[in-house]
Amino acid sequence: SRVYNQNAPPLWTDIAIPIADDYKALPFRGQQLCPSWLGYVWPKHLGALVNLWNNQPFPTVQPGLPNMDPGLQLADGIEFFMDDYDEETQNDDDFEPSTRINAFSPGLASLANHDGDFVNIDRSYESSRVDYEGLKAPWDAGAGAFTPHHNMLYTAYIDVEKGMELFLDYGPKFHEHITKRNKQLRDIQGKKKRAVTGFADDISRDWDLMETQEKTQCPRELPTEKAKRERLKVGMGVDSSTLASDEKPYIEYRPNDHHPEDEEGDEEEYDNEEEDDDDKPDGWNVKPLEWLYDNGVCLSSGKLWIGNTTEDAGRALFATTGIAQGEIVLTSPLIALRRDDFRIYKSDPDAEHERDTVDKSTVIAEELLLNYAYGHPKSPMLFVPTAPMANFINHGGEEDANVQIRWPTAGSKTARLFDWAYNRQKEDIYDDKFESRNHNAWLKDHPIDVMEKSGKLAFEYVALREIKEDEEILIDYGSLWDDAWDEFVETDAYARSGYFRHPIGVPDGFYPDNWLDVSDKYEIAEIQDLENNPLEPGVALPMTWAHNGKALSPKYGYIVGLEKGFSDRFLEYSEGTGVIELYRKLLTEQEGFRLKSDQFTTYITGVLANTSNASVEEIEFFAQKYKADEYKFNMHFVAAWNEAARKSIYEGLGDAGFDLAIKGIGERFGYDNITCFHASYMGMTHCDKAKPHSDIYATQDKSWNIVFPLITVEDTDPELSILAEDMNTVVGVHYLKDIGYAMGDFGYHQTRPSNYFDPARSDGEESAAPIRVVFGAYCSQVDETNIAMLRHIYDGDDPAPFADQFTELPMREVHWTKMGNATLRHPGGSGMTCEDEIAN
Repeated sequence: SRVYNQNAPPLWTDIAIPIADDYKALPFRGQQLCPSWLGYVWPKHLGALVNLWNNQPFPTVQPGLPNMDPGLQLADGIEFFMDDYDEETQNDDDFEPSTRINAFSPGLASLANHDGDFVNIDRSYESSRVDYEGLKAPWDAGAGAFTPHHNMLYTAYIDVEKGMELFLDYGPKFHEHITKRNKQLRDIQGKKKRAVTGFADDISRDWDLMETQEKTQCPRELPTEKAKRERLKVGMGVDSSTLASDEKPYIEYRPNDHHPEDEEGDEEEYDNEEEDDDDKPDGWNVKPLEWLYDNGVCLSSGKLWIGNTTEDAGRALFATTGIAQGEIVLTSPLIALRRDDFRIYKSDPDAEHERDTVDKSTVIAEELLLNYAYGHPKSPMLFVPTAPMANFINHGGEEDANVQIRWPTAGSKTARLFDWAYNRQKEDIYDDKFESRNHNAWLKDHPIDVMEKSGKLAFEYVALREIKEDEEILIDYGSLWDDAWDEFVETDAYARSGYFRHPIGVPDGFYPDNWLDVSDKYEIAEIQDLENNPLEPGVALPMTWAHNGKALSPKYGYIVGLEKGFSDRFLEYSEGTGVIELYRKLLTEQEGFRLKSDQFTTYITGVLANTSNASVEEIEFFAQKYKADEYKFNMHFVAAWNEAARKSIYEGLGDAGFDLAIKGIGERFGYDNITCFHASYMGMTHCDKAKPHSDIYATQDKSWNIVFPLITVEDTDPELSILAEDMNTVVGVHYLKDIGYAMGDFGYHQTRPSNYFDPARSDGEESAAPIRVVFGAYCSQVDETNIAMLRHIYDGDDPAPFADQFTELPMREVHWTKMGNATLRHPGGSGMTCEDEIAN
């Protein structure tokens, strides 16, 4: 075989493929905060492709919790440039590239991990080049069809011994994140999940991190309601738990009784200190060559080199020696993408509203990355190899192709390694054994599940026949590619819509049937076919994914069946009390009903209901316009202000049939009792960017916010976003009559962007303006484990007129017990009189 001189050019170098579109993830597009493939793309600046810093969820999600790993999206240790060195500038001492790009770079930039204290390689920027190898004219068919960014080299700046892992420096932001994440993962690894009554599956220990964090942040004292109202009344409400003790704005405070840290035996502190890398044993990053031979996978056979270009195809891959038929020429990990990920939509980064940034009705181009992707025309999923040299294999057609892709064979080292990687859970302890427990498991999974695991699956390039020394390595891109190329070449250069774009075809049978003719959209099974499979009233079910039947979140995402006609009955009650008419005036900003952001005021709504009912005339509600300036929406909360209104709401809920929902929650989760401690209307007509949040958290899995609709706007997009337990996937749901969405501890959700009516752009037809009104009931088994947290949650950013309900146990009022002796209209609890007991 050929022997190469140490001073000769390297056998292989890496390329960089620009990612032109910045809008690949939420909030602009798709259903994920960070699709797994973006973890392999270097951003032109932090946050260029995923928004992981702004609009952080509340409570803050700890780094160890998400199943997704943002990877390089948190990295800025390596840069790629549009204006890289070329023939003219490579010898210009004054030239320095300056225009950074988002780039996918297979090879070391995709495969080398980060360790801030053990970095041993870095990119050699002066070696990289940008050119099209003579294909410069726009009428050249191959111009723009392959990346011009090539010759990416990496150098060792310390001695690297045999078997040593190669590390790049991903930058300080990534280092901070990964250090915290790794420590938290070590804290949960090897621990069994918690079995909790009623939940779809056992609850991951990940959530212990969040429980501990929020318990230690629960304030020991809270402002009195009198002091808080004085501030809120003039639009100066502040959640005192977010402030240092010397910054508290109120004049009066009271202890938060039953503080969790005061409980005996509960002294665990939330520890987020970084681990000292100096504690790592010597040689931890070096593997014996024998171990690597037995367990590792060589991503190149060592018989390949990158050579001269071929017409219209850029550079090419050649054999340095003879390769036998059936021999593995190359193995490559894969990133998995949706077809939509390759589309570039019309966008306006300066749009007034965030919701208008991307116009998905207009595709203006497709990413160059598509030309490097493998796919099937009937599948929504495509793969891009991350191994060095894999993306230099050109098209040989059916006659000249000498390699073909295949999945790893059972028992092979590749199969063992990637079976372990694909099936491994983050709570599994690393054991160096790489046992194959489920061979090529990705072939059995739905494409949605596969696309969540970029980098954890692989395929192999195998020689179809004997390949001679210096012969180019070629693969058959498929007949569809051939047809598309021929049509493109034959089209007049000035009539082409853009550069050539088409994926590489896979061999017949390569994609299993379960990857074909399926949707790549996350949907909830329980609400897909309610007409034929209605929910049974009073039954609480976990929301499950339609594509695989797994729970969206075993911990917090449930739906509750309500009696037929429930929503209409409670709407009728709400109209009778004047609340709906109040909303029509608030949301259209009529005279006397125009609130500033975060301001609140009170209303006797009976005067709006045109009723002579004396009891209605006594009830008083408060209305608060919540964070309108911050979130660019006009959400108004309306809730009881006096005792008459509070009792009226609970009686109205009970008369409409809500007792059945509370009973369903209580029985499913094995509670002893439930108290509805807060109930609120929520109404709006437009929203640009609400905050992901959880209304309930750290209450020992004993609390739920059950939300149901009263008025919705027909033929509009989903109204509510629910964040799955992976802390990455967001599913949009429509509010549906007679269905309650139950969000428990750390049930993150948010109002989705919408634009039914904007008073600032009103044409004077306020009376006919479409509005949306929903209702939320906060229900909990309140006991010594959570009463202080619930008092803190209830206090929140809003008026809290009934905070004194949390001053003592047992609760003065309960609305369901497992003995069946309490209802919303006739509550039980310590506040009941003998007369009440007789009435019940």
